[in-house]
Amino acid sequence: MAAEVIDGKAVAAQVRGRVAADVISVSDGMGRPPGLATVLVGEDPASAIYVRRKREACEEVGISSFHHEPPGDISQADLLGLVEELNGNDEIDGILVQLPLPDGLDAGEVVNALSPSKDVDGLTPTSAGLLARGDPSGLVPCTPSGVMELLRSAGVDPSGKEAVIVGRSNLVGKPLYSLLLGANATVTTCHSRTADLGEVCRRGEILVAAAGQPKLITADMVCPAATVIDVGTNRTDGGLVGDVDFEPVTEVAGAITPVPGGVGPMTIAMLLYNTVKAARASAAG
Repeated sequence: MAAEVIDGKAVAAQVRGRVAADVISVSDGMGRPPGLATVLVGEDPASAIYVRRKREACEEVGISSFHHEPPGDISQADLLGLVEELNGNDEIDGILVQLPLPDGLDAGEVVNALSPSKDVDGLTPTSAGLLARGDPSGLVPCTPSGVMELLRSAGVDPSGKEAVIVGRSNLVGKPLYSLLLGANATVTTCHSRTADLGEVCRRGEILVAAAGQPKLITADMVCPAATVIDVGTNRTDGGLVGDVDFEPVTEVAGAITPVPGGVGPMTIAMLLYNTVKAARASAAG
């Protein structure tokens, strides 16, 4: 029997609906709508598409969008100055600096300059530290929190289950480890140095692929009836594909997310959620 396909677009629409309702209540309390600042440095076409979609999503739910497009040759000092300006703007509750940055700019320094209270990507040391401690008051990276929402929507409770994450990035793998551990799963993180990746993956009742390698996860690496979450987005000559070899894996897994239409829509939906969460915290003082 083929796996159930988890519809990320439908789940994201539900999240956006809840966010839109929250925007109304938060706006009433603040006297203004929540605000999200986006910073797109340079002219990378893929980044431009991502940022445009995020701004359109803001408009859809009633979040004010403040967009900045500094040139690709902006100096590190000037970019940090822009971040500091946005940190101090009371109409802005969240700041998103689209990564990667052009060569010559230090993304780590830029991220660290963000006010943790406005860090809607959840990448600052403060945000990461709160997540590692299991403190729910911080802002959690959007893609991992979207993965958890997809699991909930599919009726998958991580508690007591063995979860395997393929990928250890600061944006997905590491924060997702903390989220799954906080949900009482037994979690293993795999990476490029993992010996016998297939053997480890086959232990996963929940298997998350976030390595950035097209069709890395094959059917023989998947535990029967596992829930497979494909975070990968890889542009190939054959089109957009995930980190999972989708069609063969559907014959083994119990549930699976597609690419596109799985995790991608959730990332933007959770960005909107984080922006409203940041605005609510700001209003509370």
